[in-house]
Amino acid sequence: MERKQFLKSLALVSMVPAVLLEACAPGKKEPEAQAAPQKTYTCPMHPQVVQNKPGTCPICGMDLVPIDKSSKEAGLELSDSQAALANITTMTVGAGALSTYRELNGRLVTDPQQTSFISSRVAGRIEALYVKETGIVIRKGQPLYKIYSEQLTTLQQEFLLAAAQAKQFPDDPTFARIEKAARQKLLLYDQTAAAIGQLAQTQKTSPYITYPAPSGGTVAEIAIAEGQYVTEGANLLRLEGYNALWVEADLYPAEAAAVKTGQQLQVTIPGWENDSRTMQVQFINPAYENGTQLTRLRGTIVNPTAQWQPGLQAIVQLPVSKRTDALRLPVDAVIRDGKGSHVWKETSKRKYQPVMVNTGIEDDSFVEITEGIQPGDKIVVTGAYLLYSEYILKKGVDPMAAHNH
Repeated sequence: MERKQFLKSLALVSMVPAVLLEACAPGKKEPEAQAAPQKTYTCPMHPQVVQNKPGTCPICGMDLVPIDKSSKEAGLELSDSQAALANITTMTVGAGALSTYRELNGRLVTDPQQTSFISSRVAGRIEALYVKETGIVIRKGQPLYKIYSEQLTTLQQEFLLAAAQAKQFPDDPTFARIEKAARQKLLLYDQTAAAIGQLAQTQKTSPYITYPAPSGGTVAEIAIAEGQYVTEGANLLRLEGYNALWVEADLYPAEAAAVKTGQQLQVTIPGWENDSRTMQVQFINPAYENGTQLTRLRGTIVNPTAQWQPGLQAIVQLPVSKRTDALRLPVDAVIRDGKGSHVWKETSKRKYQPVMVNTGIEDDSFVEITEGIQPGDKIVVTGAYLLYSEYILKKGVDPMAAHNH
């Protein structure tokens, strides 16, 4: 009994220090306040670069900007000043005509009807050449060359003799007919009526005659030189007019079936994309060129200011499909990336939401929307890319990242 009492007393004594220590220990601390969410930074140009501290982009070197990933809103809201600064404009979606084109390689060619060949009317020597360079634009009536011709002197002498005989025998119709024939010969050699009258008055022959340009144009070829002897009918110069030019375009068999004579096609000259012209197909070559499987179409475009010259490349747009009731948007309204295509829809005033869309046919100005929007929706047509960039900048993710199309 005494042994048990002793053990109990010993146990109580051993517990005293523990109780004292527990009593002296400081009170338990309250849980610390929850740590503030850590900021995240990304590159405005490369949103795949994300880190939890400021720095620079390892791709482009731009300073990283903070982003807010806590926002659950799928769209953006802009103030009036922000929308004006970003040039945000919208349009109501509606149906309209839309065509898709195939581009044909073509070129500008001189129209033969605008080409003039100048040949010598008499045999002789080129005494003076007033146009010595190609590419020069000349006007109708401008002197081109002066020729020395003994044949012309002979014709002038015949005329003076016939005129003297007709004057001496006014009642004889034979001499009048001879004078008329001699005058006609001089006219055929481009002697003007004034020059013939002066010859009759001065009674002096001249072996020189200056030939003017029969029409205006650009000098394309000069086949003579000063001092050179030429025969009657020899080719001297070639003039080309560029007020109208042919357009020739190559056609493959499948393309030839989609074009016909009289069809209106659009023609664009590289470098003058904002000055396209409408051309009517005037001719389609019925045969294919050997070894190429190509045929050719031809039309004419006007060129009143001569801004284009033969040899320039021409792009002819051949319609291959057409819709009259296509739901269409301007090309700039559609943002395309590796995840697909999307547009920005105005859900309420100054509130915009990205919408994934599927596209169909398109031309240089419009693109068909086959899925994603409805007629009557208000879609951003200018400033869409700025909204795309602003979304990435603020939220750090692609606006279409959550879509699975």
